[in-house]
Amino acid sequence: MARPLCLQYSGAVYHVTCQGYEYFSLYTFFLEDYNRTKSVMKEVSRQISTLVERFERNIEAYRSPAYNETQLRREFIDPFFEALGWDVANKAGYAEQYKDVVHEDAIKVAGATKAPDYCFRIGGVRKFFLETKKPSIDIKSQISPAYQLRRYAWSAKLPISILTDFEEIAIYDCRLRPKPSDKPSIGRIRFYTYNQYLDSFDEIFNLLSKDSVLKGSFDKFVESDRQKRGTTEVDAEFLKEIESWREALAKDIAIKNPKLSIQELNFAVQLTIDRIVFLRMCEDRGIEPYGQIQSLFNGTNTYRRLKEIFYHADDKYNSGLFDFKADRLTPELKVDDKPLKDIFKTLYYPESPYEFSVLSADILGHVYEQFLGKVIRLTEGHRAKVEEKPEVRKAGGVYYTPTYIVDYIVKNTVGKLCEGKTPRQISSLSILDPACGSGSFRSLPISLGLPSRLVSKTWRTEAYKRDLPGLRRSVVPHYSGEEKDSSEQYLWRRY
Repeated sequence: MARPLCLQYSGAVYHVTCQGYEYFSLYTFFLEDYNRTKSVMKEVSRQISTLVERFERNIEAYRSPAYNETQLRREFIDPFFEALGWDVANKAGYAEQYKDVVHEDAIKVAGATKAPDYCFRIGGVRKFFLETKKPSIDIKSQISPAYQLRRYAWSAKLPISILTDFEEIAIYDCRLRPKPSDKPSIGRIRFYTYNQYLDSFDEIFNLLSKDSVLKGSFDKFVESDRQKRGTTEVDAEFLKEIESWREALAKDIAIKNPKLSIQELNFAVQLTIDRIVFLRMCEDRGIEPYGQIQSLFNGTNTYRRLKEIFYHADDKYNSGLFDFKADRLTPELKVDDKPLKDIFKTLYYPESPYEFSVLSADILGHVYEQFLGKVIRLTEGHRAKVEEKPEVRKAGGVYYTPTYIVDYIVKNTVGKLCEGKTPRQISSLSILDPACGSGSFRSLPISLGLPSRLVSKTWRTEAYKRDLPGLRRSVVPHYSGEEKDSSEQYLWRRY
């Protein structure tokens, strides 16, 4: 029988005892941790003090337009955050997915904007962005730098991010939807000048040091202001955006194409939106020429010119998304210029608050789960109307499975199933996902390093309709080919 442990408090000391014998004192543990932290903070303070003194000695040279961001990062920003415990240069030699700091300045967007200079992570999970500007730029009063940072962070669902030219550090609450006209003070929750770094050192260390982030101080700081008025998350805003696109396209296509059935209308609208979003994300990731869709804003015959871009994508990607051998419907559609141009207008900087290069699959998955909760219906006059699906209304809404739950389930099912097997053995497996939604469960095995052939063999609706009629009846009792929404069928077939 296990002997009970007893925790006793005496003065400032906690004692752990068992049947009268003291095993250890928690006071000793806390004291050692306190002393270690104080020692670390003293050394960090010394290093930052050296940087501040050097900056002050040559401040006029650093404020010169000739002094660029690359020099600033190398001489001041990197050492500053290295002092705070971050492995900025990856001296530990970690693999890409486990680096403390990712330098993302390789992603260029039309030469005008770029991805954040730094992304700080814990265990591969983003915590905050850091955007740098050279000291000749006034980050306190200029609108563009703050909007650029907030746009990146809001799109990536990062609540806090940092803007600095070393002369000043501005910390922003990035949960507010950014607008091009926002003053630089909007969302700014902390502002320090270089000669305040030492006076405010404890606050800076407790918020931004890696040790403090690991202990949860950063998350506590974020949670303390969680319900701030006016905050809105990117997935909720993007959902509203694409829902408005669906409604506008559906109404226009229904009027101009009176022979379309409900299923064809849903299919056409869904596919058009998917293609536009895919290509726009490719632009911000440097895969497609930036602004190719934006260029359609001028001139007429917008849909005809958009189809040419789609045909080019079909040649380039050879994917189901642009398969015009299977899709004989959308090339024949008649679509007015206005709804398309209204969509294009919301996709580009500075009007668009979205930075598509940092929109994660998790965010898009959440959006599409909600998006599929509604369907387009046709009235007697062939007018389109978007309404919630009966099954969604009955269930009280659509529920998206968070990534960490998907990760846990896949690792403990598919992962365990594959343990000890060769790639050849794994490739013979088949997996059924009867309620795939946006496909989050299908994308994770690839990130876990499982063979893509295994993922491509997951069973879709058509397969279990044909081969597993008993399972179909038990899993999807209300299914019928005519009633099932074509947008969901399309997503299933697309993979």
